[in-house]
Amino acid sequence: RQFSRRPGYKCLNRIVLEMRLPHSEELDILFEGILLLKNMKECRAFFEDLCTVRELDDMAQRFAVALRLNNGECYSSISDETGASSATISRVARCLNYGAGGYRTVMDKIGSGDGEEL
Repeated sequence: RQFSRRPGYKCLNRIVLEMRLPHSEELDILFEGILLLKNMKECRAFFEDLCTVRELDDMAQRFAVALRLNNGECYSSISDETGASSATISRVARCLNYGAGGYRTVMDKIGSGDGEEL
């Protein structure tokens, strides 16, 4: 199968992946603000204001999927346990294998106890 070279996408190992997050001043300010949060209470309050309940649920589900994929669970088991669709599980798997490394960075920090006290 031939993949088109659409703007905003790159082809890697015959899998079409979205391009990296574009750089913008607004995103930098948002990320800097997130880095300033000191504890779970501050984090919850900020994300409650920033995101809808559905957006937070979707992010939490994707991270739960990433944890299970990292533990070697199969797609059907992950879908049954999290309610995630096979498309969501596949997208998270692509990010784990070919993404920017964000899931792995957070999982490593959680696993090693490097995160600040929750």
